[in-house]
Parts: sequence; structure tokens; C-alpha cells
Amino acid sequence: MARLLDEAAASPWVEVCGLLFGTGGRIAAAEACANVAVEPARRFEIDPAALFAAHRRARAGDAQVIGCYHSHTSGDPVPSATDAESAMGDGAIWVILGRGEARAWRTVERGRFEAVVLSVR
Repeated sequence: MARLLDEAAASPWVEVCGLLFGTGGRIAAAEACANVAVEPARRFEIDPAALFAAHRRARAGDAQVIGCYHSHTSGDPVPSATDAESAMGDGAIWVILGRGEARAWRTVERGRFEAVVLSVR
């Protein structure tokens, strides 16, 4: 988690983003990805090539993609209206970084999140 917070702090004007790997509600690893959004200061879009590659690795037996992370350049680590537009309601975990802290959320239905307790070991 410290690495993700450092990554966000090092890029205060552009949202950083990446993929989360693990099983169930346990995050085992995070992988930084390029933010290919047209307006990376206001939104994030994970590089599709990185996303497809991660799913191919998972099908081959590697860790499963269980969600994503991204930073908010000027705001709290809570889902924004833009985040809600992207939420699929598929149970994915979203870790949002902002103001030097990280909070976890699960998409529970299209456009809606619920808070998840984030335990770092």
C-alpha cells in the first residue's frame, strides 16, 4: 500500500492506475499500468493491452484480476461520479488513493460502491 501511495504522491497532476490481483477479498499484488485516458488529470483508463495481458496470465494459472486502483488528483479517496459511471457492479475491488490515504470499495451494482475494510499486512 505504501508503494501505491508513493506512486500517487509522485504524480500529483495525473491519476495513476493499475490492477489488483488476488483471490476473494484478499489483495496479493498490485501492478502499475499506463493511464491512457484522454484527460488523465480527471479520469483513469487502464491500458487495454495491460488488462488483456493480465487476464491471459490468469487463464494460464497466474493470479486473478480482482480489481483496480487509481488516484484522485484533487479529492478524497471516495468514488467520484466519474467512477460511478465506470462501475460495472461485478464485485470488483477498487482502491482509491487521495490526500495521502487509501480506501477500498467494491462495486455492488452498476454505478454503486460499498466500502470495504482494507487491512494491510
